[in-house]
Amino acid sequence: MFCDTALAARIERAEAQLITEWNAATRRRRGTLAGFAIPSAGGVASYAEPDSPINKVAGLGFAGLPDLDAIERAFADRSAPVNVEVASLAHPMLLELLADRGYRLVSFENVLGRALGDDVERIALSGIEVHPSGDDEFGTWMDVVVDATLHPDTQGVPWHEEFPREILENAEHDTVGLVQRYLATVDGVPAGGGSLRITEGIAQLTGAATAPAFRRRGIQSALLAARLADATAAGCEVAVITVQPGSKSQQNAQRRGFGLLYIRAVLTKSST
Repeated sequence: MFCDTALAARIERAEAQLITEWNAATRRRRGTLAGFAIPSAGGVASYAEPDSPINKVAGLGFAGLPDLDAIERAFADRSAPVNVEVASLAHPMLLELLADRGYRLVSFENVLGRALGDDVERIALSGIEVHPSGDDEFGTWMDVVVDATLHPDTQGVPWHEEFPREILENAEHDTVGLVQRYLATVDGVPAGGGSLRITEGIAQLTGAATAPAFRRRGIQSALLAARLADATAAGCEVAVITVQPGSKSQQNAQRRGFGLLYIRAVLTKSST
């Protein structure tokens, strides 16, 4: 699948919208003055709460260049570093602007995608079942996803950040109503979970994780297939997933027809 600047802009806009809505949910929980979501250059600068995974600047560089003075002041007021994700198809001057202001490169993320339209076959593996997970089993879903996230797979480049359990649980609570959750079980035992968000023809596959005891048994492939089938039925044109380079998640996604669309560089600058 070929990704031009227009498609990258759509995907990054969907990411910024998700972060903005997620941030609003966190602020409703904590109080509206606890954080901020500042629109900027087609993206958003988000601070939700201390150590939150959505404390970052995302989606920039598809509508001009950002006002970094305002963004940096907002993060400095909360004694938080500024973490910026930059798509390789964003404005060509954005990386130079960040470098000139002292940002340093800390990591990369791969954005994978595949076209949708044809029916997607769900995977049938012995003992493995995947189903949409309602609010009645949110606790079960969250436990398996958070536990798996805290014990990441070691294949490929590791995530450059780690988060406390309480913060991960808060973040998952705040996505209620924003995504559709899926639970995978093996012989009835919760083994993994993932989520799906659909917006403007794009299916964002988010939050997938497998409990360590059930890895290498096809859980991720089954979760991918179930979400792709539902996204296709909903009329989505494109499915996207963000993975760490060389990870098992990337390998599983490529086996399901995903290819590399573009890379995000992750840069950071201290607020002190």
